Amino acid sequence: MYCSVISAGISGVDAVPVYVEADVSRGMPGFSIVGYVSSQIREARDRIRAALINMDISLPVNRITVNLAPGDLRKEGTGYDLPIAAAVLMAMGRIEPGALEKTMLLGELRLDGTVGRVNGVLPSVMTAREIGCGTCILPMENVAEGRVVEGVRVLGIRNLSELLAYAEGELPSQPPCSVEKREEEYRVDFAEMQGQESVKRAALIAAAGFHNILLSGPPGSGKSMAAERIPTILPELTEEERLEISRIHSIVGLLPEGEALVSRRPYRAPHHTITGPALCGGGISPRPGEVTLAHRGVLFLDEMPEMDPGVLEMLREPLESRRITVSRLGGVCVYPASFLLAAAMNPCPCGYFPDRSRCRCSPVEIRRYQNRVSQALLDRMDLHCEVQEATYQEISSNKRADMTSAKMRALVNRAGERQRERYRGTTIRFNSEIPSGEVRKYCEMTEDAAQMMEGAFRHLRLSGRGYFHVIKVARTIADLDEAELISRTHVGEALCFRSPDRNVIDRYCPGMT
Repeated sequence: MYCSVISAGISGVDAVPVYVEADVSRGMPGFSIVGYVSSQIREARDRIRAALINMDISLPVNRITVNLAPGDLRKEGTGYDLPIAAAVLMAMGRIEPGALEKTMLLGELRLDGTVGRVNGVLPSVMTAREIGCGTCILPMENVAEGRVVEGVRVLGIRNLSELLAYAEGELPSQPPCSVEKREEEYRVDFAEMQGQESVKRAALIAAAGFHNILLSGPPGSGKSMAAERIPTILPELTEEERLEISRIHSIVGLLPEGEALVSRRPYRAPHHTITGPALCGGGISPRPGEVTLAHRGVLFLDEMPEMDPGVLEMLREPLESRRITVSRLGGVCVYPASFLLAAAMNPCPCGYFPDRSRCRCSPVEIRRYQNRVSQALLDRMDLHCEVQEATYQEISSNKRADMTSAKMRALVNRAGERQRERYRGTTIRFNSEIPSGEVRKYCEMTEDAAQMMEGAFRHLRLSGRGYFHVIKVARTIADLDEAELISRTHVGEALCFRSPDRNVIDRYCPGMT
């Protein structure tokens, strides 16, 4: 007897319908699963057999064949256990063929017949709605996540017995699930940073326009401290962004326990020994990397020159296109990667250049160290901030800094309102996302500001990309000042946060290079 049920598989950050077909026929007894499946799915045979035996259900002494279609999609994970078991039970006659019509099933089956949590539920339920499935049967732990999607009835089951009861018309008991947004307080605050006003100003501009920022300074000066606090001043997530981020985190199993949707922007801080596939995504079966997990949030790279230069260069594509393309023999996956890059580095191997009283690095060593980060990558950083060591008076002061994260976030939200109004009806969200061809449209300057930009372009030898980045930063500074036009003051401040000066060695060590 042939039967089929509906499940879902993950491709990129989306889910696609997978049809689980089962056939029980005469022939040599056996249980085979086909359809471009992983070893995890092949192992489902033993899990399903043990679960059914523990429920006093014996498999027939026949040939059981299970196929997962379409055949060109790689199927992985244990989420197919429940639909495979349901299809087999239907083919055995234990479930009526029409009982699970237009019903999507997902769940891991354990040996005692209980149904366990799986990843990728949110995009799967969204796909169920798109293909006309009116009901989704999920593990009880995933019910809150599935109920985020409107227009689909989501039912949770605890074990295989409840699935059989549902097929006979008995609805399993459903606990109340809340999908309300949970407000959480950050444990860090910019008020904890004594002094460092220029660093706070750079962080404020970066957060307001979602600009990439590079912090350079000696060890212990507060680079990491500042980067860790940038998420505390970013604009609040919109519902669309919450859903967008939650889809990604659902696929990799990073949704916080007890929450249906993420409540704050992501903050990812991988170690400097990270590999290319871990950073940008990949693997035999592609999975999202850190750049995708940081989507709509902050990606912090500490000790950037210590990273593999080849890995660093992989950031060039997502920094420009705000997505990452992973090509494999089985197909191409495109992952979203619109993040704020916060990077930190020392100016030299020992970290104390240009303080020649403490720095013992030769000019050659300094230049070699700085060249580990290419000019092409530095050119993609909108803000370059030199972090100075705090003075004794600043460190020893008991006075709490006036500029707190709450005050900075209020300024960011005010600038964000201006950006939302300006870009209403477009795909642009922040000033950093303005296409080069539309900079003139959205970044109108005064005559003095235009003259300053012309002079800066010539004397600082800005690249075309650098020129547009300066204007976008100036647009953000103007928004913070609630100004319609970009003035000379705004351009001047943007230029102060530009130019990674690789000739600094020549300034401090003339004639030594």
